[in-house]
Amino acid sequence: MQEVKNGNISAEDFTAKTVERINQIDDKVHAFLDVNSDAVERARQIDKKIKSGENVGGCFGMPISIKDNICIKDSRTSCASKMLHDFIAPYDATVISKLKAQDAVFIGKANMDEFAMGLTTEFSAYGPTHNPWNLDCVPGGSSGGSGASVGALECVASLGSDTGGSVRNPASFCGIVGYKPTYGLISRFGLISYANSIEQIGPMTRTVKDTAFLLDIISGQDPNDDTTISNSNQNYLSGIDAGIEGKKIGIIQEMIGDGIDPAVLSATKNAVSKFEGLGATCEYVSLDMVKYSVAAYYTITATEAGSNLARYDNLLYGYDFPVEGYEFNSYISKARTKFGPEVTRRMILGGFVPSAGHAGKYFLKALKVKQKLTREITELFKKYDYLIAPTVPILPFKIGEKIDDPIALFLVDINTVTANLTGIPAISVPFDVSDGLPIGMQIMANTMEDKSLLQAAFALESTVKLPEVPI
Repeated sequence: MQEVKNGNISAEDFTAKTVERINQIDDKVHAFLDVNSDAVERARQIDKKIKSGENVGGCFGMPISIKDNICIKDSRTSCASKMLHDFIAPYDATVISKLKAQDAVFIGKANMDEFAMGLTTEFSAYGPTHNPWNLDCVPGGSSGGSGASVGALECVASLGSDTGGSVRNPASFCGIVGYKPTYGLISRFGLISYANSIEQIGPMTRTVKDTAFLLDIISGQDPNDDTTISNSNQNYLSGIDAGIEGKKIGIIQEMIGDGIDPAVLSATKNAVSKFEGLGATCEYVSLDMVKYSVAAYYTITATEAGSNLARYDNLLYGYDFPVEGYEFNSYISKARTKFGPEVTRRMILGGFVPSAGHAGKYFLKALKVKQKLTREITELFKKYDYLIAPTVPILPFKIGEKIDDPIALFLVDINTVTANLTGIPAISVPFDVSDGLPIGMQIMANTMEDKSLLQAAFALESTVKLPEVPI
């Protein structure tokens, strides 16, 4: 928003052009569930503040889309589910309050997989989002609407949520930057819960600098979220161009093995060459527990989701459905038929794996995998500054291609779930294009090394020039 700050364009004009862009293409992309009718007026008020010499927040009217599981007061927050079709949020999420204080403009609510359960944004109750690079392909998920809205130039940035790669996966598929911070760095207050112990809100932007800018605004401790941690008032933009000369980088072998697309493998080798050209030392490393990470991730998240979604009994949250003719359990069972197939599948799994007689075999074993993976990561970071791998081992695929094969879909997460299970920060940087489809590179750093991670991402980004999105 430097142009607005410099007076070269008004916030109103910029927002109006953004809305015009949405009106032109979103019937093809379907990135949005709702577009804010007051966005242009909000930008006009910011222009008045600028002209009158009042203090203006650092966003200067930046148009931002918000994933539809983050609450904005007096706005619909449906989680892309029929269960919450008419739910109007009574309060702002902490990240929303912080962005409002910095004069951001919320352009609309972005489509997503229902309750953030999915990897393709095909599991939205309101229809799939399409990849702006190829409308026949998925945009990734579950923050697919957020990724597509930024990738299709329908907004400057978006906020998504990342439970197992749900920010980084669509960032890779849509050719943008996606950031999953250190666990606790960004408040989850006002994020509708899926799996509390590992999910995080994260920015999705066109550049690493924009990600650092937003992280400065939305990070930090929050009295409403006891899991938040102090970021020691770090300025993530400051020194972002410090470079990575002399840094040591580990290339995770288990994330470039069987099933990787040849184009993704080639891009990864090229990224290694770029890092070495920037003065870093790269070598292959092993993370043995990666092979168990997806199974552990889905066991843990299904268990937490089953608990979190138990509140949706249509008594406190839900839709108009009369109670006459039902006893308690049959009413709740009937009311929950509004959930889509992926949510239903995970809720059933989440009731089974922690149950008596099964908890030791499944849930407790998954927690042990999580613990061992964390130990392995901790040991690697004693020797290496960063770990790298492709964000997703395959290219974006056609809509409908994998929707009936949940195991194949789950394996798309193989490279991203490690950061969530261990709490470390990770970023997806757009790096290459193959057959007209983007490829992202993932960089991971140790806990609380978010500033250093952004420096590495900025260094890699500086070596890349991708074509414009074709839509």
